[in-house]
Amino acid sequence: MTAPAMLQRADIAARIPHQGRMCLLDRVRAWDAEAVTCTTGSHRDTDNPLRSAGGLLSPCAIEYAAQAMALHGALVAPPEAGPRPGFLASVRDVRFHTSRLDLLPGDLEIQVRRLAGAGSQVLYQFRVSSDGALVAEGRAAVVLDTPLPPS
Repeated sequence: MTAPAMLQRADIAARIPHQGRMCLLDRVRAWDAEAVTCTTGSHRDTDNPLRSAGGLLSPCAIEYAAQAMALHGALVAPPEAGPRPGFLASVRDVRFHTSRLDLLPGDLEIQVRRLAGAGSQVLYQFRVSSDGALVAEGRAAVVLDTPLPPS
């Protein structure tokens, strides 16, 4: 994986649809055509928008990974393309190795790798870790530029 100029939170927010407190990623450590590695400390924020009365539960790691997937798509797209709307169509083989993210003292490291797809459907593998310990892992199918039917 290459390490172009490190991107910070404002650079990330300019490339993904998630804005304000909902932009959960703080930094890009490295990226290339197939993968991106991001880090963040937002899981420790008491005002994290995903936090519930029970804390920031481990399934929220999927949202961190989804934002890294969106960012990866933006990084490999032409600069004029802008953020692409998309949604997670499915997650598979997800394993959580902790119950809560907010109790982890170290930063989260989020790694996503594109396994297949291009155009409007992409399959990613993801790993979320903290201080070298695995927190969550799995695969996610992403569908892009396809509006959801009205409910």
